[in-house]
Amino acid sequence: MFCRLQSATVIGVDSSIIEIEVDLKKGFPLQTIVGLPDPAIKEARERVNSAIRNTGFLFPLGRLTVNLAPADLKKEGSIFDLAIALGILVVSGQITIKQNLATFIILGELSLDGYIRPIHGLLAILEKAREINIKNIIIPQENCKEANLISGLTVYPVKFLKEAIDIIMDSEEKVPSINSAVKSDNTVCFSNDEDNYSRDFSEVRGQNFAVRAVEIAAAGGHNMLLIGSPGSGKTMIASRIPTILPEMTEDESIETTKIYSIAGLLPVETGLVKRRPFRSPHHTASEISIIGGGKNPIPGEVTLSHNGILFLDEFTEFKSSIIQSLRQPLESGSITIARADARLVFPARFMLIASMNPCPCGYLFDSDKICRCNPAQINKYYMKISGPILDRIDIQVEVKPLKAFEIVESRSSVPSSVIGERVLNARKIQKERLSEFGTTLNSLMNIELVKQYCVLDKEMEELLYTAIKKYKFSARSYYKVLKVARTIADLDSRECLRKEDILEALSFREVENILYNRPYSEVWLGTSNKVNNLL
Repeated sequence: MFCRLQSATVIGVDSSIIEIEVDLKKGFPLQTIVGLPDPAIKEARERVNSAIRNTGFLFPLGRLTVNLAPADLKKEGSIFDLAIALGILVVSGQITIKQNLATFIILGELSLDGYIRPIHGLLAILEKAREINIKNIIIPQENCKEANLISGLTVYPVKFLKEAIDIIMDSEEKVPSINSAVKSDNTVCFSNDEDNYSRDFSEVRGQNFAVRAVEIAAAGGHNMLLIGSPGSGKTMIASRIPTILPEMTEDESIETTKIYSIAGLLPVETGLVKRRPFRSPHHTASEISIIGGGKNPIPGEVTLSHNGILFLDEFTEFKSSIIQSLRQPLESGSITIARADARLVFPARFMLIASMNPCPCGYLFDSDKICRCNPAQINKYYMKISGPILDRIDIQVEVKPLKAFEIVESRSSVPSSVIGERVLNARKIQKERLSEFGTTLNSLMNIELVKQYCVLDKEMEELLYTAIKKYKFSARSYYKVLKVARTIADLDSRECLRKEDILEALSFREVENILYNRPYSEVWLGTSNKVNNLL
């Protein structure tokens, strides 16, 4: 006897429908699963056997073949257990189908007693089901909240194998279905670092220049580098950036929730992820954990940071290969994982916030402490941060260590709520201006949009010409300066750029000039004096 059911698997951040074909013939008892299954799928024979017996049915004797189609696509995980078990019960004649199985997708991992465990990547599968017009989905009950995020589907949450049997038999005892829809009361704020939201910029003292740079970076979605001596407050400032970012839109939340579901990082009690991700991997992390990939490619930290922040503390301590592999996501907003048999594209549109010391000992720019590094050590230290990477970072800021009197006497910074309101207003202005072009942030403007919305008068053109010539800026750096200047004007709700906007934007490229156009033995005397030399 033969039976065909449908299940699904996750591939990258998308999904693919998998047909479960079950065939039972008379013969010597033998169970075979084919169709490029991984070890977890091959072990389904034992889980399904025990679950069927412990649910009160018999495991059939004979030659049993289970095929996962398409056969040339590698499958992994235990998501097919429930569909395989139902197929075996159908072909053995122990249950009678009254539902059209072609209209169902069946998902779930079985435990030995017939309990159905939750799965990863449900959101991507539900989107695929809606796309190909399959309306009925049987899912584990623990995935119920996640299922509510996609509308237009009839979802049957089941806890045990017996409940799934009742559904396909159309029994009067079958569990009630739920019609999936995005519900405001089913959203739970979730972040990988909840402590970030108990912090506030009012706790920061004496770093007005750095806090101003952070506000501009958050307003325009600009990448940022903080460089300074140990204890100057780089990590403290970076960890408070999530408190001034606006909440994600509904589309961004669903997209982020799907990524976390696929990665297995979405708690079962969580519905929609509302807070922007803040990922802070340690510098000893492997390249696969940061970029993504592996034998069966999974999202890395750059993808988990999508629509949020990727904070790389001790930037120069990361492997050179990791730093260089950031070029693609910083430029295109995605990362491509290529393998011999597959090519997957993961979304990776994030704000990069990096921090580093100015030299191995950390005191190159400190006027009160002596730097004990020789030029060769400093040169080796900066070799990891190539020009192309630094060129892609819009805002580069020195965080100076506080003097004793500044620690005691300086005022606290503006609260996060006040900064966040200004950031939100600036982003609204950008959205109104750029939404028709498919973007909402100044940092994502292409060259044509920069020319259209960053109009310069003759004086500003001469100023930028002097800066390019003196600091040897690349064309990319030139447009980065204009984008940052546009964000500065938006924070003041101004349509036209001013010379002061250009000067302030140039002050955020000074680190690049110091690291690549000046001798390392020269101590930095301050940004404002150098920018004033352009006047």
